[in-house]
Amino acid sequence: MAYIIAFEGIDGTGKGTQMQCAAQYLAEAGFRVGQLSFPIYESFFGREVGNRLTGRDGVRADSVDGKSMALWFALDRFEAFQTFDLHSVDVLLINRYVLSNAVYQSIRDCDIGKPDMLQFVLELEHEHFGIPRADSCLLFDMDLAQAAENVGKKGFRAYVGSKTSDIYESIPEIQRRAREKYLQYAAGDPNVHIIPCMEHGRLKSIDAIAQLVRNVLDGLRIQKSEVER
Repeated sequence: MAYIIAFEGIDGTGKGTQMQCAAQYLAEAGFRVGQLSFPIYESFFGREVGNRLTGRDGVRADSVDGKSMALWFALDRFEAFQTFDLHSVDVLLINRYVLSNAVYQSIRDCDIGKPDMLQFVLELEHEHFGIPRADSCLLFDMDLAQAAENVGKKGFRAYVGSKTSDIYESIPEIQRRAREKYLQYAAGDPNVHIIPCMEHGRLKSIDAIAQLVRNVLDGLRIQKSEVER
């Protein structure tokens, strides 16, 4: 069974870049590495998520009730794991996983004053849908202004079309609350490893951040498969 590592953090923290660096590092160490990135916008449910993140079909992700929005994200993952063989790799790296859903459906303006959605989402995905839990989570922490600048530098993404950011990415208050929620959760879960991306108010280099990731990976108990390669 694959060892699952989730790459989490607010938008613009370099999760995708660092996941690629980690995949190369682990592959060079002899591990069979798999990768997934959610939402999968080419899938049925992922496409619906994209529509809500852009408001393309007239329904915005920041106005849909939390349980309904969480369900779209969860179904996207549930569908993906119907065909992904967890025994085919030693380690599975995932860009945005269950914790991302739990965080973002808890901190929108329409959620203020309502019961916290975090535990509901974790139960929905792991207990009801049987989506496997991450063994470890890397939480990339970055200054809000720097993260927003990074979002603006992203290249073309089909689900947002000509826009530079989706609805969640474009609302600073959502990003601020998401960062706080991530850090709050990390404080109570020893399997969440915070990767500080800033030092003295400046963004660390990709290589410097990658080294922090490698340090964490080296301390994890990832088992190599005994099948012949």
